Amino acid sequence: MGATLVTGAAGFLGSHVARLLAQRGDDLRFAVRERTRTENLDGLEGDRVTCDILDRRSVRRAMRDVSHLFHVAGLTYVRAPAERLFRVNVLGTRIVLEEAVRAGVERVVFTSSVAAIGPAPRGSTADETQGFRPEGQGLRYVNAKREAEAEALRVAAQGLPVVLVNPTHVFGRGDVNRSSTALVLRFLRRELPFYVDGALNIVDVEDVARGHLLADERGVPGERYILGNRNFTLDRLFADLARLSGVDPPAIKLPLAGAFLLANAAERLPGRPLVTVEEIRMASLWWAYRSNKAKRDLGWRPSHHEDTLESTIAWYREREGDRVAPPGSRQSLPLRVGGFATRQLGGIVSRLVP
Repeated sequence: MGATLVTGAAGFLGSHVARLLAQRGDDLRFAVRERTRTENLDGLEGDRVTCDILDRRSVRRAMRDVSHLFHVAGLTYVRAPAERLFRVNVLGTRIVLEEAVRAGVERVVFTSSVAAIGPAPRGSTADETQGFRPEGQGLRYVNAKREAEAEALRVAAQGLPVVLVNPTHVFGRGDVNRSSTALVLRFLRRELPFYVDGALNIVDVEDVARGHLLADERGVPGERYILGNRNFTLDRLFADLARLSGVDPPAIKLPLAGAFLLANAAERLPGRPLVTVEEIRMASLWWAYRSNKAKRDLGWRPSHHEDTLESTIAWYREREGDRVAPPGSRQSLPLRVGGFATRQLGGIVSRLVP
């Protein structure tokens, strides 16, 4: 058996995949960009190769004598320009998988996202069979992930054995680049003054990494497997984060129209906006899923959801110190008053509107 190449190996998810592969005994090769932070790879034995997935020559060099590929690298920053999201997620996938075909790679696990499946109907859950719904259209990150998955399936049709995994929203320890766990950091810093009605499926990074190895060992090429755990409304997620951290949840839940007005105003102000219209739109959708297929076909079992929340909170407390709010922190009095007024007004409106 040849080497196992992991793209994005120094990242949040990629480093967890790499550690499990090391435990499995694989001959590891890590593809890392020249200026990538590599602290997540500390203590891991393996061949580190400088490789940008947009540079076909460096990808070709990294792919020599590779039998197994875990293509985890991707751009998850939802504020990134559409062109950059497309280049990294779509063009990068095309280059990596075409070079895998050229190198004769025997097995590929491709990290997609539930964004490629799209949001579920409000109040419901989605699985791998759901057709893409119109609510998710026009979102830059979602578009890029859908196109990247289509690219993976296109190359798979050329004979490359690609198994797709679709993680939900990943929490856990080790997110040095503050990607998918940034929501928890902003919560602990009390940088979320308001929120909207929406839903999110949360899964632990270690569980997702185990799902990657199971997909490699048991997955069917051309099939996709949702790796998710607990579905939360944002009300429940923030309540649980508050209970476990001791930090007050966001005080104000806004109707969507009001949130859009504030986000529009924020985007017109100089500097980095507190929130964007696209972020509000994404937060308002129902990102709720079922992972029955992965459990049934791969034998995958996620851990308890509270362990995931606790470990994410603990990691940020260890790393950020006094840059996050201590237990017992309250939202400011004006925000609490505003939240009370909003709830009262919402109750009145719900009684008046049939």
